[in-house]
Amino acid sequence: MWTLSADIASWVLLVAGAIACMISGFGVLRLPDLYTRIHAASVADTGGMLLILTGLMIQAGLGLTTAKLVLIVIFLLLTSPTATHALARAARQDGVKPQEEKDDSA
Repeated sequence: MWTLSADIASWVLLVAGAIACMISGFGVLRLPDLYTRIHAASVADTGGMLLILTGLMIQAGLGLTTAKLVLIVIFLLLTSPTATHALARAARQDGVKPQEEKDDSA
């Protein structure tokens, strides 16, 4: 009974993570400017990564593989926001302006 529950939970997490990563990809393609694209990529990919790796941890059980997956999660949680911030800051210093909002109230 436990293995069936663990399999179902892990597959739900894996599918949800894959969907989050796909939404991130669509956001990068469809959003209007660099800053919104960076935001879509960083938030959805980080969430998708957490879901996928949690699903893999459930599949692996307790052991060395799970410990390695935890280290990967920690590494990605530290580097992904840092890289996103560095990219946005470099774009801002290079003079890339955010797209202005269109006023449709007229």
